[in-house]
Amino acid sequence: MKITVVGGGPGGLYFSILVKKAIPDAEINVYERNKPDDSFGFGVVFSDETLSEFLSRDPKSYELIRNSFAYWDDLDVARDGEIVRIKGNGFCGCSRKALLQLLQQRCIEEGVNLHFEANVDNLSKFKDSDYIVAADGINSVIREKFKTQFGTNIVQQQNKFVWLGSTRPLDAFTYWFRSTPYGTFVAHTYQYQPGMSTWIFECTPETWANAGFETTNEQDTIEKLSGIFAEELDGHPLISNKSHWREFPTITNQKWHHDNIVLLGDAKATAHYSIGSGTKLAMECAIGLADSVVQYGTDRTKTFENYEKLRRNRVEQIQHAANVSLDWFEHMERHMRHDFMQFAFGVMTRAKKVTFENLMLRDASFTEKVLTGFNSANGNFKFATPAAFTPFQLRGMQTKNRIVMSPMGQYSAEGGLINDWHLVHYGARATGGVGLIIAEMTAISKTGRITLGCPGIWSDEQVVAWKRIVDYIHKNSKTKIGIQLGHSGRKGSVNVPSVGSNIPLESKGWDLISASAIAFREGMPVPKEMDKSDLHRITAEFIHAAVNADAAGFDMIELQAHHGFLLASFLSPLTNIRTDEFGGSIENRLKFPLDVFRSMREVFNPDKPMSVRISAADWAENGITPEEVVAIATAFKEAGADIINVSTGNTVAHQKPTIGRMWQTPFSDLVRNTVDVPTITTGFIQDIDQINTLLLNGRADLVALGKPLLLNPNFVREAQAYENFQPDDIPNQYMQGAAPLFQLKQAERREKDGMRKALKPESHKPATDVKTKK
Repeated sequence: MKITVVGGGPGGLYFSILVKKAIPDAEINVYERNKPDDSFGFGVVFSDETLSEFLSRDPKSYELIRNSFAYWDDLDVARDGEIVRIKGNGFCGCSRKALLQLLQQRCIEEGVNLHFEANVDNLSKFKDSDYIVAADGINSVIREKFKTQFGTNIVQQQNKFVWLGSTRPLDAFTYWFRSTPYGTFVAHTYQYQPGMSTWIFECTPETWANAGFETTNEQDTIEKLSGIFAEELDGHPLISNKSHWREFPTITNQKWHHDNIVLLGDAKATAHYSIGSGTKLAMECAIGLADSVVQYGTDRTKTFENYEKLRRNRVEQIQHAANVSLDWFEHMERHMRHDFMQFAFGVMTRAKKVTFENLMLRDASFTEKVLTGFNSANGNFKFATPAAFTPFQLRGMQTKNRIVMSPMGQYSAEGGLINDWHLVHYGARATGGVGLIIAEMTAISKTGRITLGCPGIWSDEQVVAWKRIVDYIHKNSKTKIGIQLGHSGRKGSVNVPSVGSNIPLESKGWDLISASAIAFREGMPVPKEMDKSDLHRITAEFIHAAVNADAAGFDMIELQAHHGFLLASFLSPLTNIRTDEFGGSIENRLKFPLDVFRSMREVFNPDKPMSVRISAADWAENGITPEEVVAIATAFKEAGADIINVSTGNTVAHQKPTIGRMWQTPFSDLVRNTVDVPTITTGFIQDIDQINTLLLNGRADLVALGKPLLLNPNFVREAQAYENFQPDDIPNQYMQGAAPLFQLKQAERREKDGMRKALKPESHKPATDVKTKK
């Protein structure tokens, strides 16, 4: 077997070692454009998990690395002189230059041929190689030559960063945040050998420009950053090594191979430095590729299939987490407003992989400080109360906890009239302990329904039916109940979802209206563009519905201005192409929805709050922008909205959303911490740990659940038992079931915590670890 490796970085070298060990007669040649002792950057980072993998694959490499790294178990978050330490984080730092030398040594020991100062830009002389491994880095020449075949996509991220070193000793991985007149800077720092530490400085492009930095002026960069971080550097100098400012490129490839060429390391995929080392990812992928080559030999088809099978999902998961993390740093200005402990918790949980429970197992003293700070800031002096079970006040309405039932359509009304199904449905969630129920979208008129199964509140009979449910909830629980009022617009006159998605009614249908004459999708009727008389009529219907909602006793109204329904169709540029005063700029597109909201607010009980649900992304090209979302939220706040329910999507049928755990919370974060208005968040939130984490890091004030409550009306009771929180609103009829439930859930939690501890990677801290001084 003949293998050519282009690029002598850690990934290419480690792959060569593993394959040569397993297949001694393989001819492996590594071609590196630089000299053996050239190295750009300073240190690299490995986790305990990665070190365990190294130990199992090549103990000799592991021992060489282990004897050369600086190990730490602590992580510090510092901001403008305040600092907190979080324990239980197993990482090590190693000099990149030392790592290369160690891996080069192992290659020579195993018989791998190393060629330095050997630039490869023509692969024709390697055509007899069974494999050509393109490990030539971010700026891969090979990948660029075949970018069409690989399906390469490169996205330059916004923030500016520069990689420097310092002689400042550090005994923990430390994030240093510093406020300046120019904006916020952060330094990602860690020690990687005695007397040397890595300092990656990052800021927004606006902050970078305000400070007057120049891309390649290393001396000016060092002088400015040394002044800004004088306290943190503690008299130690910054050191450059071709340290130029740049933006991070996120690289993905649809295929990792072409003919006999296979991508490895940064040539294949990059992950932002804020979640770890690109070297770590490259060496883990080197293991997967080596395993595949060893297993399938020269059968390239099977080798490449297995390589992607072993690594594709893991790489994409890491890249997703990295993108979430880098997004946090791109918007760190909005988080600097938080109290310090909440800010530090946000730093630790920014990528969503780490949660409150994870951190509590690592360092209970830190999570206790975070929870105490949260409760103190909210006037709750029962400091151990889980965040989800703290009260929340909106005007005269106070919820018992912060868990909300999303407005989920039941499609069970008859002629717009609700029935016993709705009584049982909403009543069960109320006695189940939900803090706030937002009843399903309720139409303001017969032609405002989505389906024939949607409820309405345009008639006295409907008001009486709704009042029966509201009264039941108020009598038998401490749950508050709101109602979402809306109009279907161009998405109406369709069958219930059980028949199919957005299938027009064949009979008993009605004419549609919208901001513009654009059908929701092919096969659906084109709606009429609303004229002035339509605008006046719809406004009057919303006012009438608000009066009826108050008469029915609802504690809150939520205005439906999301998911492409009537009011939302005015807000998005994809559905509003009007040329009159209600189209064009975001200010114009806001006029009609704002008029409706203000008119409702005038007639609704002033002691009761009003919410607006918006779509903060269309997930389609040329859709609504973050700046427009901020303008929308600001306008509704100024008009009297007490809270914004932040959703996304469903504006157009050709949307392409990025869905995952807690996937809509960044949009709630944007609105809450830019506009300074309370928010409700939603989107694949499944357990109490996620809810507590979101609340504690300040991304939302209330958390709405949809599907988790459909088949489990007692979700909240089970969560209270899991958290060992004793509520005072369990109905007397159910009290006998509390003790067994608490015992069961506490046992489940102990078992879960035990498994987490057992699965925690073994520490690789050297027995003779030498402590450094801070």
